[in-house]
Amino acid sequence: MTAIPEPRIRMRSWLFAPGDSDKKMTKASESEADIVIFDLEDAVVESGKADARSAITQFLSKKSKEERARLWVRVNPLDGDWTAEDLAAVMPARPGGIMLPKSRGRHDVEELDRQMTALEVENGIEAGSTPVIALVTETAAAMFTTGDYGGAPRLAAMTWGAEDLADSLGAQSNRDFDGDFAFTYKLARSLCLLGAAAAEVMPIETIDTNFRDLEALRKRAIEVRRQGYRGMLAIHPAQVPVINEAFSPSEEEVAEAREIVALFEANPDAGTIGWKGGMLDRPHLSRARQLLAQVEG
Repeated sequence: MTAIPEPRIRMRSWLFAPGDSDKKMTKASESEADIVIFDLEDAVVESGKADARSAITQFLSKKSKEERARLWVRVNPLDGDWTAEDLAAVMPARPGGIMLPKSRGRHDVEELDRQMTALEVENGIEAGSTPVIALVTETAAAMFTTGDYGGAPRLAAMTWGAEDLADSLGAQSNRDFDGDFAFTYKLARSLCLLGAAAAEVMPIETIDTNFRDLEALRKRAIEVRRQGYRGMLAIHPAQVPVINEAFSPSEEEVAEAREIVALFEANPDAGTIGWKGGMLDRPHLSRARQLLAQVEG
C-alpha cells in the first residue's frame, strides 16, 4: 500500500474553540495545538451563528498567511441550512482549512469542493488550495460510506464522532459498563482508520470529553497511535501537550527506524533480514520510513 503522505503542517492535535467567543479563540490560537478549529456547528446556537461567522472572519482577517495555515473552521453540515452562509462568510478571510461535519460520503466532500472553489475564485484564492477534514461516522448511514473517500477533492484527513453517532442511533450511551467505547463506536473508529488509509489521508482520533483526566487521555492517545492514527481532536487546551507528546515519535523509535532503514539499504536484495532475535520484512521497512517522514519531512 502507498504510504500516507506527510501534510505541509503537523496534524497531531486539533483543538476546538467556539466561534462565538473571541476570548476562547484567542486562547486556543495561543496554545500549542497544531491546528485550531473555530466551530460554527455544535458550539454555537442557531441564533448566534451570524455573529459567530462575523467574529471568525474578523479574527482570521487579522492574522498573517502563516498564522492562518493552522486556523481552520468547522462549518455546519451540508444537509442543513447554513453551510453556504458559513462558507460565504469565512472563505474571503482565507482559513487554513475547513472541517465538514456529518459527512454522508464522498459526494458531500465533492459538493463542498464545488462551493469552496467558486468562493476561492471569487476571492482571488488559488482554486483547490484550502484543505478539508471530514467527520465521517456521525450518522448511522455514514458508517457504510467510510471506504468511499479515495480521491475526494481537498481531503487531507478523516476523523470520526461518537457523540453524534449515539444520538443518531437513539443510544442512551456510547460507553459500556467498564467505561470503554461500546462495540459500535469501536467499529466506527476502525472504519474511519481503514477509510483514511484507503484514501491515503491522515486518520485523526475523536475527542475525549473528560478533559480533566489527562492520564487516561495519554493512554488512549498512545493506544490509537499504535493502531495507526496520526492525531487527535481536543476540546480543552490542557489536552494539547498530552496529545502532541503521544503522537510524536520518541527518540528510541526514531533510532530504531533509522537502524531498520539502514539495514535494508545495506542489503537491497534482501526480502527479510534478521534483527534482534526476530525477522524484518518489507512492511517493517515501510513503517520505519513512514515514522521517519513524520520527524524529518
